[in-house]
Amino acid sequence: MKLIRPGIGKLLFPQLIWEIETSEKEMFLTFDDGPHPEITPRVLEILDSYQAKATFFCVGENVEKHPAVYNKILKEGHATGNHGYHHLNGWKTSNRKYLDDVEHCSRLIDSHLFRPPYGRISYLQIGYLKINFRIIMWSVLTYDFDKKLSPQKCLDYSVKFSRPGSIIVFHDSEKASVNMLFALPRFLDHFSKLGYRFKALDV
Repeated sequence: MKLIRPGIGKLLFPQLIWEIETSEKEMFLTFDDGPHPEITPRVLEILDSYQAKATFFCVGENVEKHPAVYNKILKEGHATGNHGYHHLNGWKTSNRKYLDDVEHCSRLIDSHLFRPPYGRISYLQIGYLKINFRIIMWSVLTYDFDKKLSPQKCLDYSVKFSRPGSIIVFHDSEKASVNMLFALPRFLDHFSKLGYRFKALDV
């Protein structure tokens, strides 16, 4: 799975949200591709142990399969966002099909936040979606989904590039679970000791 790197993405799509301007010690954790019946609850437990809030960009068909897990995310005070119903690649999907897919997801997820799957979205798709959504990208991609990346390397990379206002992407998915479940608590511990707070997006 290849995603747009933040540096290139900011040049291509400067109108999207890549980080949050802040003078405070705060970061914005996000989780893509859930909810998952086993992995998402484990993420919620880890976040709770650090009093951290996050934003979960959920796939509509997963919300439909696991509504109790989705409701648990909301009940515990986290934010959710639209990640499409079928997790479509905007560069490989017709505009009509892509926009219909996002609209389908909106019937399940009541949120003004949208993150394009794979970070791939066209200018025309942006134009339509910006009417109703804040389109959220990221400043730190943890690569937790990369099977070639060790859990320690995932953690080291995530820590190295995170700073105040960073929007950080993890995945509450089976594919990413080994790296994510190793890196997440250690990431939280590292930055909590430095006085950082972890907040849900509200932009």
